[in-house]
Amino acid sequence: MKKMSALLTLLAAAVLAAPVCAEEAIPGVEDGVLTVAMECAYAPYNWAQPDDSNGAVPIKDSMLYANGYDVMMAKAICEANGWELEILQLDWDSLIPAVQSGICDAVIAGQSMTSERMESVDFAGPYLYATIVCLTKDGSDFAEAKGISDLSGGSCTSQSGTIWYDSCLPQIPDADIAMPAESAPAMLMAVESGTVDFVCTDMPTAQGALIAYPDLVLLDFADSGDDFEVSDEEINIGISVAKGNTALVDAINSYLADKTADDFNALMQEAIKVQPLTEE
Repeated sequence: MKKMSALLTLLAAAVLAAPVCAEEAIPGVEDGVLTVAMECAYAPYNWAQPDDSNGAVPIKDSMLYANGYDVMMAKAICEANGWELEILQLDWDSLIPAVQSGICDAVIAGQSMTSERMESVDFAGPYLYATIVCLTKDGSDFAEAKGISDLSGGSCTSQSGTIWYDSCLPQIPDADIAMPAESAPAMLMAVESGTVDFVCTDMPTAQGALIAYPDLVLLDFADSGDDFEVSDEEINIGISVAKGNTALVDAINSYLADKTADDFNALMQEAIKVQPLTEE
């Protein structure tokens, strides 16, 4: 009996020493650090600033800090999962290749969850629902436009690699579509400088732009009967991860599951309040 008791004691000790409910490590986050890539040049989604004010996070291999809606969301996701956050700054066109190659674990950068992108990456989310709008200069020939038909014949552009440029601008009758802008700041400068009559973007970007450029006018054609036609996949904004990394998708979605559009919009308004007044 004593031998049996000793054996049971050893077995009990072994069980206590092992993890009771060991979970498989999430690919890419085995070290407890979630590396997130973004442009850091797309306010109010994300931007770079010189200090850590308003909760900004250091940008890897840089003297600058990242902030914005995407950073706020990344911080909340990491806190919910017990991870540390690392921000990596990349150009827009480098974001999907970076997550495919493992340079980053996820991209949180205002990406629409399109079928085309889903051929290359998997998505968690949505973490925002976007509305498509336009921006023009106050006093321009298009400042009183009530629908996209009223933009007919105008010169326009948007950021390259976005649904704004590829899908929305071609819906405007006789639009004079200029070459795409390389970044959101370049897009906004095109309309601010008068290079084009108007640009197409989403509501958060436009709201942020009005703070940086108060002489711009926001054109929202929702409920006009003459609006851009977009699918859910084009206005659902998601977080991309490597193909097949369902564990990471599930971990991110576990945080987003009970969040509403109102929750997302409230956080976006916080980002807009603290964004830089001008964009680099």
